[in-house]
Amino acid sequence: MTRYFRLREDRAAVTAGFDAAHKWGLPGVRCHTCGATWASSGHQYPSVDLSELPECSEFEKARSEPYPEFERLRELVRPLAPPQAMLPPGTLFGPLVGSASGKFGPFTSQGDMVWVVRRDALERLQAEGVKGLLGCRTELRFRQKDPPELLELQLEPHGRLHPDCIPPEVSPPCATCGRVYFRLPDEPILDAASLPPALDLFRVGNYATVIVGTERFRDAVLRLELDGLTFRELPTR
Repeated sequence: MTRYFRLREDRAAVTAGFDAAHKWGLPGVRCHTCGATWASSGHQYPSVDLSELPECSEFEKARSEPYPEFERLRELVRPLAPPQAMLPPGTLFGPLVGSASGKFGPFTSQGDMVWVVRRDALERLQAEGVKGLLGCRTELRFRQKDPPELLELQLEPHGRLHPDCIPPEVSPPCATCGRVYFRLPDEPILDAASLPPALDLFRVGNYATVIVGTERFRDAVLRLELDGLTFRELPTR
């Protein structure tokens, strides 16, 4: 039976950092049904290039829009996104643009949300048979000479938290915008039947700020001595 682990940055190993944002994004939404103004976190597709869209400039400024306008913009992007992508309000696209400094180890994060990996580390993991790793180019600016080649990991949402760890009083999704809000449980449980069999690294589908790696991923990271990550096992049910 496969074991799963939540990934977070190893603060003790941090010797570098970056201040960057994705080039494009869907706006947040102001929903006329539930009354909420909101945007998601954790839905990032750095491989998706919007530069050829005639409406490209409409995705450059962070803002909130009424639901019909949000929906119009989402449908413009949908043909360019992965087939099963949910594309909630606030979904981000394109390369990371910004500055970076310091001595980068194999893995570095921005707030445990956005992860970059050195190309050599990614290639070593792929050679070990770790499945589903997609590294995307970045546009990070360095002041130092001979900077490392950093790729952003595209970590797509798959699987779900098990209903047993979600408070029973959580309201159902909004019929219009799909919003569901609850705080991450102190003891998350993964829904075993929903987890992707062909991926060793992914985000949780209904809580995309949680990044999960399989036992195969963890063992490869430890075997190759790739620092920058901590692992906490998550139960499944």
